[in-house]
Amino acid sequence: MNKPLLYVFILAFVTSCGTEIKKSPNVFFAGEILNPTSEYVVLYKDEVVIDSAKLTDDNRFSIQLKSAAEGLYHFDHQPELQYVYLEQGDSLMIRLNTEDFDESLIFSGRGKEINNFLLELFLSTEEEIPTIYSYSHLDPSAFAHKIDSLRQLRTTILDVLSKEVKLSDNAVTMAQTSIDYNYYTYKEKYPFWNRRVSGSNSIPKLDKDFYSYRKNVDYNLDELAYHRYYYNFLKTHFDNLAYMGCADNCQGQHFEIVEDKLHFNQHKLKLIDSLVTSKSIRDNLFRSVALYYLINVHDTEENIKEFISDFHKYSSNNKHISEIEAIYEGVKNMQPNKKLPQVLVYDNGENKISLREIAEKEENAVFYFWSGTQKQHFKNIIKRVNELEKLNPQYTFIGINCNTEMMRWQSMLITNNLDLDYQFRTDDFENLKYTLVIGGLNKGIITKNGLIVDAYADLYRSF
Repeated sequence: MNKPLLYVFILAFVTSCGTEIKKSPNVFFAGEILNPTSEYVVLYKDEVVIDSAKLTDDNRFSIQLKSAAEGLYHFDHQPELQYVYLEQGDSLMIRLNTEDFDESLIFSGRGKEINNFLLELFLSTEEEIPTIYSYSHLDPSAFAHKIDSLRQLRTTILDVLSKEVKLSDNAVTMAQTSIDYNYYTYKEKYPFWNRRVSGSNSIPKLDKDFYSYRKNVDYNLDELAYHRYYYNFLKTHFDNLAYMGCADNCQGQHFEIVEDKLHFNQHKLKLIDSLVTSKSIRDNLFRSVALYYLINVHDTEENIKEFISDFHKYSSNNKHISEIEAIYEGVKNMQPNKKLPQVLVYDNGENKISLREIAEKEENAVFYFWSGTQKQHFKNIIKRVNELEKLNPQYTFIGINCNTEMMRWQSMLITNNLDLDYQFRTDDFENLKYTLVIGGLNKGIITKNGLIVDAYADLYRSF
């Protein structure tokens, strides 16, 4: 986001009528959703559902709370979500178009100022990531100067807003935390970005002040356990600590650290256990490490078993344990030469059929996945499948749609001239995701006579 736009943003707040005093303990949250992708809007505090509302015929909703703890919430309109900051007395309205969910979102009404600030911060930081990455070729002091300047610019905007609009202390703290941890994350990533762009085999030498902010990091801020920037910082920070710890005390060489995924992720588990005491934050961080390892590493069964043993040792009462166990079972069942699981999907006639049965009908098959709500991905994946069918005529490509309503799914099949005999759908993507260990929709599963050849193929890299 360029500076002129930032200052237009400041002026918009300065001229707003945001000094209205909040009197009622009630909170009113309502709005309009264009091109809805679900019938409901669900309001969450952390992982707990606070309330929900069904869209009316004109795509509007309203939620009224008799009282609400001040803080960060998020609203969910499947498959998208966004944060909202609520205080007693708020009468907050939103308007958005699901075809451009975040960019079209507008807050109005009492409470709009802090929410538009947080939204603008989110959009601008998403926009600036390529620019930040382009700075990573700089030496550490020059990179730090760039990051500190951007952080100060955002802080100045917040200072202007808080002087012109009556914001609560908690709202200002939340906004400042969003700014700080977002830019701290860039510094955690810098050594690895720099090594990548420079082509070096080692990370750059950092001066003693580069990570000076770390002395103020609190690993146990329960109120920020589900805060986007705080949580992302912690994940990146523990990646960094584990790498540096291995470089100093374990294998030592970059390629050895990168290749030994089991050891690296075990190291992260140990660090989290030693530094984090908050139950909620521990659970979430342990879950993050486990999900990454199980879904992305594709290690041997022996190594996976050892990792899960360590996971239970450090986090035996993790609230996400059932999810981790479900994925672990999925990983064990998706090994080469095993039969595809008996997970059920629907064909075009709404008949149930198992993926195993579908796979056993084809000598060589590739299962791929798409969603009706991710239109650009759908276009890209269909284009890619068409290319692969020409390049690899020995394979039958079979599409599995994830959670698109039947009539819309059928319409998309006909509109895009897809072969109805090789298209199926699920209305239970959670079960499909865990059973087949789906980490992203570019995934492909290659089978031969119903047996798994490669459960973790990538449609853009594996052919």
